[in-house]
Amino acid sequence: MSNTDVKISNIPVKDVGSLVESLSSAYCAMINNGCSMKLMPSVMLWGAPGVGKSQAVRQIAKEIEANTGKRTAVTDVRLLLFNPIDLRGIPTSNADKTLAVWLKPQIFQMDESDDVINLLFLDEISAAPQSVQAAAYQITLDRVVGEHKLPDNCIVIAAGNRTTDKSVAFKMPKALANRLLHLEVQVNFDSWKSWAIRAGVHPSVVSYLSFRQTALMCFDSSSEELAFATPRSWEMVSNLLNNVESDAWKISSLIYGLIGMSAGIEFISWCKCYEKLPSMEDVFSGRVYEIPKEPDELYALTSAMTKYASEHKDDVEGLRNSILYANLFPPDFSVMLMKDYMSIEKNFTQTLLRIPEFSRWMQTKGALLNGTF
Repeated sequence: MSNTDVKISNIPVKDVGSLVESLSSAYCAMINNGCSMKLMPSVMLWGAPGVGKSQAVRQIAKEIEANTGKRTAVTDVRLLLFNPIDLRGIPTSNADKTLAVWLKPQIFQMDESDDVINLLFLDEISAAPQSVQAAAYQITLDRVVGEHKLPDNCIVIAAGNRTTDKSVAFKMPKALANRLLHLEVQVNFDSWKSWAIRAGVHPSVVSYLSFRQTALMCFDSSSEELAFATPRSWEMVSNLLNNVESDAWKISSLIYGLIGMSAGIEFISWCKCYEKLPSMEDVFSGRVYEIPKEPDELYALTSAMTKYASEHKDDVEGLRNSILYANLFPPDFSVMLMKDYMSIEKNFTQTLLRIPEFSRWMQTKGALLNGTF
């Protein structure tokens, strides 16, 4: 191991879903018990580029809002762009020009109200020079920046890439490392898919990655390729399909620029199977009973149905018809669809349970939900 490597083999490894659950549960417990956030150690998230560290922080903020009734304010600070002096502020004279005082940087101007939780996200901390990392000592442990103090309602989370990822990364000083609670973030497809369904990721992206799960994360530190697939780049592909052009072929060059030519060509070819699917309006109105036979079409169909169900959650009759239709699927795909339905939102399972056909499905096939597809 070189003198610039960081050994992280002795820290817990979590996917984004379990990371969000464990940290948000801890934060919410402290908030609901009236504890100061300074009693919770600052957290350091390690992981490859695009693995979902920033996404995890955004989800934690949403979970805090949902479970505490407080508003969260996320301040995203890219330490790579800062000099040590930037964290302290600009020096100026006091009113009678006898002493120097430091103007607080705007990023640390936080709302101290009781109904607010601030979340200070120190991103790319491992890419910052050690002089800037040293300036982060006070933030992570003492919760002060020079003469300025972070409010008691402020959570501190840092994130960075590992030196083994061949990203810009400097060895973290031991003194700083010992001030942090360290967690490594890894990719888990099931966790990503549950998030993707709730977040409205384009169904063609969800279905393709359900079919080829290994394509979710293709980061290789030894590769010289600039465009490669990660959860972050797939989310950007989804954003293009949702907001620019739904026909992947028409924006193929943009997709290639995000995930690379090889993955892009295969993904765009996959998207053609959507042309063979029945309309979702016919499926949810009970007017169609023909089932695709090819696996790629079935993956696409379950994803399209989940997307439609998420947009028509109050259409109980339509949901009932879709469940009747799903009973005609091969068992693995029927189970996959019901599992995806239950991922639409936390309380949606209760809506489904009020549909007799879903209750009967759970009695006969519910035990298969924990299986692997």
